[in-house]
Amino acid sequence: MKVLVTGGSGFIASWIRRELAARGHQVLVFDHQDRRQQLADGEEFFLGDVRDATTVTEAAAHVDGIIHLAAVLGTQETINNPRPSAETNILGSLNVFEAATQYNLPVVYAGVGNHAMRLVGTGCYTITKSAAEDLARMYNLYRDGGQITIVRPVNAYGPGQSIAAPYGTSKVRKVLPALTCRALTDTPIEVYGDGTQISDCVWVKDVATAFVTALEHTAENGATERPVEVGPVDSVTINDIARMVAEEAAKHTGLTPVDIVHLPMRPGEIPNAVVKADVSTLQQIGMTAVNFLPLEDGIRQTVDFYATEWLPAWSGKR
Repeated sequence: MKVLVTGGSGFIASWIRRELAARGHQVLVFDHQDRRQQLADGEEFFLGDVRDATTVTEAAAHVDGIIHLAAVLGTQETINNPRPSAETNILGSLNVFEAATQYNLPVVYAGVGNHAMRLVGTGCYTITKSAAEDLARMYNLYRDGGQITIVRPVNAYGPGQSIAAPYGTSKVRKVLPALTCRALTDTPIEVYGDGTQISDCVWVKDVATAFVTALEHTAENGATERPVEVGPVDSVTINDIARMVAEEAAKHTGLTPVDIVHLPMRPGEIPNAVVKADVSTLQQIGMTAVNFLPLEDGIRQTVDFYATEWLPAWSGKR
């Protein structure tokens, strides 16, 4: 199968592309920035923006299935400027679904693990991504050719995830890079709120496996009845994650584990929130979370990556 991966240069996409190649699929990377120099052997590149319906339709004409990841990210980052996320996450997804239906293609759409928070108040990212889920259900129910499976990962993490300021150039703060970079530079870890909230994390390779498995299942059997939620079996708090990161980083620095400090919660974040996956939904595609990489092992590998790949360059700039 030849698979179009929208947002194909992103973090999760890079792991999905490797998983697709490992299973013998061809990959067409679709991205609005020209990053064809990052292609692996055998991959093809299509320069385009999901907001452009003509471009999306042209790309869809050359593939057998689509994994739709392209989105404007950010919880609190999208509140003061909601238009880009609305245009990309809703209209862009509409373009993908319309093109896929035209060519009768199976699609896997990346939903959000905190989708339920839209009912109690959250940022435009969750609102718009959830709206696209509603569109996917409409296509599956009422449009001939609609075969869209929704996959909702919780916080994906692992080597290669982008880093936000002041340690990197990303505009969106992600949990594991933010905690890890502070701990490796002997800076107290900042946790928003009291840290008792649950925001589960899942190893990115396990996420990639779920997306590719879901696409193969959809191509063979049609869309799943329910969204497929991807996360760990056991939940932990943000404080637990911060402590594990601090302890792993201390093994590299040789120093005492850094302190954890608590800051006021940011707009779009809910005190005492619980973001976790209903892992029973994985059974729809023949998977189980029991075999996912344990959080302790994933944090160890992630901290090792940033300690060896990021920290030396950062230290050289100081």
